[in-house]
Amino acid sequence: MGKIQKKLFITGIGTDVGKTVCSAILMRHFQADYWKPIQSGDLDSSDSAKVYDWSGGDLICHPETYRLQLAVSPHESAHAEGITIKLNKFEIPKTSNNIIIEGAGGLMVPLNNENVIIDLIEKLNINVALVVRNYLGCINHTLLSILALQHKNIPLEYVILNGKFPHHTERILLHCIAPETKIIRIPHLKTISRESIAKLVDQMNVQ
Repeated sequence: MGKIQKKLFITGIGTDVGKTVCSAILMRHFQADYWKPIQSGDLDSSDSAKVYDWSGGDLICHPETYRLQLAVSPHESAHAEGITIKLNKFEIPKTSNNIIIEGAGGLMVPLNNENVIIDLIEKLNINVALVVRNYLGCINHTLLSILALQHKNIPLEYVILNGKFPHHTERILLHCIAPETKIIRIPHLKTISRESIAKLVDQMNVQ
């Protein structure tokens, strides 16, 4: 029997929860390709460039479908350039390797007047890894994200607890996550580098 290809869409419960570093960690762990469908802003220091460097510089990063100038929501950045983001433009890059796909912001980030990130995930027909960071409101945002995925019948393969969580926050989160969803715990990294990520990956036990 041939090797089963792993395809994962990395999304978060909000912005700045650590999707990119978690993508680099999983890219290295699974020896996977990486694809960022939409880069909105920071084109000179894109998420693809960061992940390529952090993951060791020896894995494949596929080009973005949309590269937009403004560091704002994709629909706004696209509008500023006279572009309309279209779902039918997105296709998972052809590869025989595992692939990690990183979204923009959370599930309800708008792409255009009709579609949001969760619609892109549904279109790609791919399992999700949900990145969670501790902050006031993270329980609410996590449970709403899980409900949104359930509503669309999108499999939640992993929940990534990124950083340290108070005991009672983690207890509630774990209580509300389905048994078939696997938990990945990523400790806080004082410095993010290919060395610190490689060391962390060596200690991980994720399937």
